Formats: sequence, structure tokens, C-alpha cells
Amino acid sequence: MNLTRLSLSVLLAAALVLAGCSKEHSATDGHDHGDAIHAEPGVTPGSHADWCAEHEIAESKCTRCDPSLVAAFKATHDWCAEHGLPESHCVQCDPRRKSVRPPKSGGE
Repeated sequence: MNLTRLSLSVLLAAALVLAGCSKEHSATDGHDHGDAIHAEPGVTPGSHADWCAEHEIAESKCTRCDPSLVAAFKATHDWCAEHGLPESHCVQCDPRRKSVRPPKSGGE
């Protein structure tokens, strides 16, 4: 009788494990990543919320996320052709150009 209970317990545990493993998981299952990678639409340009964490620049100025911005940077001769981004953002040409995310204000 104990062997039967043990066998049933093992089968039940195996079924639960297999059932749980069959569902797809996302990268955020079970934990919080904190800040989003990209800014939400409609945030104030230059604010803490206006940040592209993927490219470490203000989202409102991120030419990699919004290619429509490229023409404006090129028109003002602010373009690094070698690295494909605004010269004023190019940390490969000058590491001092690294952007720093603005601090949170009271309303954010």
C-alpha cells in the first residue's frame, strides 16, 4: 500500500512539472524589470521619463528608435557617418558625449 501511494505521488509530481513546463514564459515572468526600455508615448522631452534605456539617450532624440529624426540631425550637420548616429550622441568618437538620464522630478 505504501508503494502504491509513493508511485501515485511520484506520478502526480511528474504530471504537475510537465504541465507547468508546457506553458511559454516571457522574459519578465516572475520578476519586475523596473524602468521600461523605451519611454511611453507623450512624455515630456528631456524629462526622466523620456529615456531610451536600450541606446542610453533621450527617447525624443533617439535616431535608432525613430529614424525620422535622422534628417533633422543631418540638416544641422550633426551626423557621424562612420557610426550612423548624430555626432552629438557619438560616444565612440568622444566618450564625453555619453548622455546621463535626468533625475526624477516630483511628478514622475
